Order: sequence, then C-alpha cells, then structure tokens
Amino acid sequence: MRPKLYLESTIPSYLVARPSQAVVVAGQQLTTHQWWAKRLKDFDIYVSQVVLEEISAGDEEMARQRLELVKSFAELRLTDEVNVLTKALLRRGPLPPKAARDAAHIAVATVHGMHFLLTWNCRHIANAEILGKVQKICEQRGYNCPVVCTPAELMGI
Repeated sequence: MRPKLYLESTIPSYLVARPSQAVVVAGQQLTTHQWWAKRLKDFDIYVSQVVLEEISAGDEEMARQRLELVKSFAELRLTDEVNVLTKALLRRGPLPPKAARDAAHIAVATVHGMHFLLTWNCRHIANAEILGKVQKICEQRGYNCPVVCTPAELMGI
C-alpha cells in the first residue's frame, strides 16, 4: 500500500507558473517539477474542494492547466468533522481567521487519514512554530496529523 498524500494547491500552482525571477521561488518551482517527475508515482494522491477552488482562480489558461494536473486524483469530502476541526484550528489558536482555507487543508488531510500534506505554504501550514499547536489540537480530537512537508523534504533517499 502506498502512502496517502494530500496535495495542497501551491504544488499544482508552482508546476504551472511561469518561472519566477525570485531565486528562492525559482528553486522551489524546480524542486516541485523534480518531485513530480520522480516521486508522484510513490503515493496515492488526494485533493479537496478547497484545492480545486484555489487552483481554479486567476488566469483562465493557467487555471485550466492546474485543473488538468489534478483531474485524476481522488477528491476528499468536506465533512462535518472537517468543518469542526477547521473551526478548532482557527478558534483555538495557531491559525488566524484570514487563514481559514489553510486550516481547511490541514483539517481535510487530518480527518481523512493522510500520511502526508505536501505544500509550499510555509506561512500557515508548513510552519514549525505553528505545527506543534496544530498537532496538539488534532490529537485532542482523536486525530493523527499528517506529516506536513515541502517537496524538498519528500524527495526520498
């Protein structure tokens, strides 16, 4: 059985985006392409309605390309349990109200038992200062939080 991976919207966004002039972002885009080519096949990939909404926004052609990348992946439902956990992550601390979609990504991946949540969102998701608090809230509700990581961290050995 392959590990289950929740693909947050920054991943298809980086795959489709024009090459960035910012050195760090350009490196992240390159790493994302490398991860996609080398590691994608090693996981069962999932998305959610939150991902689909986010990658549908913006430039019409870019949105079409992003949606094309994820069309074969299973969609995880936004259940009542997901909504309750999302609200807890916002109400109890680590994520500010403006990060409601980020909290939803974490909640979807957690409630549906994902092994990994793959993202480049290091402000509110792959953030070491926030993750400990997120994990505690998830555990208090009987869930195991997935490993939250970037493609660079999930390149394998």
